[in-house]
Amino acid sequence: MATITLLAENNCVASAIAGSVDALSIAGLWWQFMKADVVGPLFKTEIVTVDGQPVTANGGITLTPSRSIHEVKKTDLILLPAFLPPFDLKSPRIKTICEWVRKSHQRGRNIACTCTGTFLLAETGLLDGRTATTNWQFADIFKRQYPKVKLQIDRILTEDDGLYCTGAATAFMTLCLHLIEKYGSKELASRCARALLVDTDRLSQSPYIVYDFWKNHSDEPILKAQQWMEKNYETKFSIDAVAESAGISPRHFKRRFKSATGESPIAYLQRLRIENAKRFLERTRDTVNEITWKVGYEDINSFRRLFIKHTGLSPKSYRNKFSTAGRDEVTQ
Repeated sequence: MATITLLAENNCVASAIAGSVDALSIAGLWWQFMKADVVGPLFKTEIVTVDGQPVTANGGITLTPSRSIHEVKKTDLILLPAFLPPFDLKSPRIKTICEWVRKSHQRGRNIACTCTGTFLLAETGLLDGRTATTNWQFADIFKRQYPKVKLQIDRILTEDDGLYCTGAATAFMTLCLHLIEKYGSKELASRCARALLVDTDRLSQSPYIVYDFWKNHSDEPILKAQQWMEKNYETKFSIDAVAESAGISPRHFKRRFKSATGESPIAYLQRLRIENAKRFLERTRDTVNEITWKVGYEDINSFRRLFIKHTGLSPKSYRNKFSTAGRDEVTQ
């Protein structure tokens, strides 16, 4: 039997805590069904808080613990919760949690976090120099706050030296399936995935990422260049021509553009085109060839390779997964 200790804290997101308890409980029921000679549950779950007192999670949900963090003597994995922004990670309670997590890992305990719980785990310093992921919407903030962490935002689940991180929102289910397979079996994880309606092929966050093109900077000529590119992304033009229209030498323009936006002009243009291609795939019935031309490419094979690079899916697979065109007709 594996013991999973779930930390609850004020203002945390309760869904991953409750959802993990349910998923692991369901796994235990399936385990007993599959193994006639099994005695006892596969998992033991317990909720803990800093002082052993109930906490109020996001939305006013009360979470009642089994004990305090200081009473945890033996566990196989500690699961840290997610928080909604703004992230307040400097309070005395959070410092107490960080110290407990550090000591627990030093004693050989595995530590996992869900979604933005990666911020809490990073606050302990344990992720410095190690691989991690988090909710893709907060990747830029995370990189600025914790530059020593090797963030791989495309990943849904990472593991490095007993430290597990998951991507956005429901990615905690991917962690649960991993634990079910680790402490149970691959067959059990497959059964549970079907029972819980979880896609086991979700290995990347890339298809879900919506890029926010950075404009919160003070470089006015670069901002104008961004706006021009957004209006004319489907036409043929050179980056040097954009630089000249901004009154900046091409070499200096490329340096200033990356400094202001975090990306080179050509990478920025590629993202613009891919984001618009995603929009056409989601909302229209245009063919992939038509969309290729609409976003400024002529070679469909080159476009397909670039699309896969950015999203992890082919244009056809992306449309099958996210298209809303015709959905109203199906549901009527």
